[in-house]
Amino acid sequence: MSKLALGTVQFGLPYGVANQSGQVSRQEACQILSTAWEAGLDTLDTAIAYGTSESVLGEIGVSQWRVISKLPPLPGEADIQQWVQQSVHDSLKRLRKESLTGLLLHRAQDFQGDNGLVLYDSLQRLKSMGWIEKLGVSIYSPDELKGIIPQLKIDIVQTPLNVLDRRLIQTGWLPRLKSLGIEVHTRSSFLQGLLLMLPLHRPAYFDRWSELWNTWQTWLEAEDLTPLAACLGFALHQESVDRVLVGVDSCQQLREILSIAASNFPSVPDSLGSDDLGLLNPSRWP
Repeated sequence: MSKLALGTVQFGLPYGVANQSGQVSRQEACQILSTAWEAGLDTLDTAIAYGTSESVLGEIGVSQWRVISKLPPLPGEADIQQWVQQSVHDSLKRLRKESLTGLLLHRAQDFQGDNGLVLYDSLQRLKSMGWIEKLGVSIYSPDELKGIIPQLKIDIVQTPLNVLDRRLIQTGWLPRLKSLGIEVHTRSSFLQGLLLMLPLHRPAYFDRWSELWNTWQTWLEAEDLTPLAACLGFALHQESVDRVLVGVDSCQQLREILSIAASNFPSVPDSLGSDDLGLLNPSRWP
C-alpha cells in the first residue's frame, strides 16, 4: 500500500476515457480521502490545471497528507520569478497548506527553453524558502529527460508506465533514475481507464489495435486475472518505482484497488508492449 498514491484530477474535472460519472462530488471525494488514509496511503497528486481539485482538497482538509502539485506551462510574457512565486503561493492558499511535498512542471520542456534557467533558479529559491520540499517534472516520453538530467538537480520524475507503455524500462531510464537517487512516480496504470474497459465499450478508434487487445484478453483469461489486477500488479512490482498514482471516480473503485493491491502477480508477456504513440499518448486520441 505504501507505493500507492492517490491522483485527484477527477476531484476537479470530469476526466478519463472510461469515466461515465463526471467530476467526483465533494461528498464522494471526502469519503475517498478518508478510505485511502485509513488504508495507509499518504500521498496526493494534484495540479493547478486540474480545475477545482486544489480547492476541493483544501476545503476537505489535507494537512496530514503529502501533497504534490504541478505548475502549468510558462505564460508567454511574464516576470518568471514573480509568476512562479505567485502561482505557488496561490496553490498553497487553495490547498490550505504551508508547503508542498513536491512541485512538478506540467511541461518539462519549459526547463529547456530560453527561460529555463531562470525558471529553475526561481523554483530552487522556493525550496530554500521552505515552500516546496522536492522539485520535479511530469513527462509524456522518456526523450524529454535528455536535456534535463543530469544538467539540473531533479528530485522527482512523474511518467506514464503500464502494461502497454514500457518506454521508461526499454530505454533504460528507469534504472538510471534510480541510480541517481531520483524518485519515480508512475501514472496512467490504467491508460485513463482504457485497459479496464470491456471490448464492447471500447471506442471504435482503438479497433486498429485489435490484435493487441486479443493478446491482452487471452493472457488475462489464461492467468485468471481481472484487468484491474493485471494493471496494478505490473506497476506495483517494478522495484525501481517509488509511487504508483491511481485515480478513481468513486470510493467503490478505490476499495477494489485496495483489495487486490497486496496480491501476487505473474509476469506480463513482452508481446503486450507497444511503442505506438497513437495508442499510448491520450493527447493523440480523438
